[in-house]
Amino acid sequence: MKSICVFCGSSAGSNPVYAESARQLGMLLTVRKIKLIYGGASVGIMGVLADTMLEQGGEVIGVIPSFFSKKEIAHNGLTDLIFAESMHARKQIMTGLSDGFIALSGGFGTMDELFEVLTWAQLDLHQKPIGMLNINHYFDDLLRFFDHMVAEKFVKEPHRQMVLSAEEPGDLLDMMLDYRPVILEKWLNRIKA
Repeated sequence: MKSICVFCGSSAGSNPVYAESARQLGMLLTVRKIKLIYGGASVGIMGVLADTMLEQGGEVIGVIPSFFSKKEIAHNGLTDLIFAESMHARKQIMTGLSDGFIALSGGFGTMDELFEVLTWAQLDLHQKPIGMLNINHYFDDLLRFFDHMVAEKFVKEPHRQMVLSAEEPGDLLDMMLDYRPVILEKWLNRIKA
C-alpha cells in the first residue's frame, strides 16, 4: 500500500484525543512510507495530520475544491496541492490517487466521503480497503447502525464486512494490508442485467 486517503474533520473536536490520534496516524504513515492523500486543509484534524507527516518527512498530497482557496484554509506547505472544480471532483481525484481509505473523527463532509467510497466499493467500482479509526468510541453508534442495516436487509453481510474498524492506527493499517475484497458476482450480475 503506497498511499492512503484519510477523511477527517476541519475541526479539532471537543476532546484532544482526536488530534492526538491524527498525530499517531501521521507518524505511523510516515514510518511505513505511505503517502497521505487528504482534503488539503490546514485546520482541524486535517491540519494536525498533514503537519505531523510533513514534520517527519512524509509525503502529503492535498485535494481541495477551488472555492476553498478563497477562505484561506488551504495548506500551502504540502508536497502537492491539487485544486478540484467541485466537491465531487475532489472525491474522484482522491479516490484515484489512493490505495485505501481511513475515516477519522469528523462531521458531515467526512461521512459523505466515507459513504461515497463504501457505495463505490459495494458497486465494485473499486476494491480498496476502507477503515474507520474508532478513537474514543466515536464510530460506535455508526457501526451499530451498519449492523442494523444488515438485520433489516438493506445491506448484505459481505458488504458490511467491507467496513474495517480498530481503535489503534497500527491495528487498522494491518487490517487494511490483509484486506481481501468482497465480490458478490451473483449480486453484481443482477445489478448489471
